[in-house]
Amino acid sequence: MDKKEKFIIAIKTNEGIIYKMASIYTDTVDDRNDLIQEIVYNLWKSFDSFNQKSNFSTWMYRVAMNVAIYNLKKAKRKVITVPIVGQYLDFNEDENHRFEEKLNLLKQHIDNLNLLDKGIVMLYLENKSYQEIAEIIGISESNVGTKIARIKEKLKKKIKK
Repeated sequence: MDKKEKFIIAIKTNEGIIYKMASIYTDTVDDRNDLIQEIVYNLWKSFDSFNQKSNFSTWMYRVAMNVAIYNLKKAKRKVITVPIVGQYLDFNEDENHRFEEKLNLLKQHIDNLNLLDKGIVMLYLENKSYQEIAEIIGISESNVGTKIARIKEKLKKKIKK
């Protein structure tokens, strides 16, 4: 008898173990069927490593349980996504367009700043602290605060025009 035949006989003899384990660790029929396939695949993959020191059924339980627990942990790590549709968002197409226009206008005015001011704004928009900005730019913390206040004022004036 070759390996494949031995495996099929062993699985058929102990198939209740696979179904039990799959039923315990899943909630839906589809999940159970997927887990059964995964368990059988892993049993086949590790069939050569069965050393016959224990009963085949004991070894099979161990493999099935490990696969089931691994899949359960993997499923818990899986990110569940929800499609964003009109019922969840109350975006008005007109408001969205106005927001984009304002954002583009702000970007144009930031692009017209001198290199140092542009760098400070970029760091500020990346939520860097005044201390971090000061260390990066090479000026004092209080000077960073003053520069940011002046840049904001300059941008407000340009945007109002």
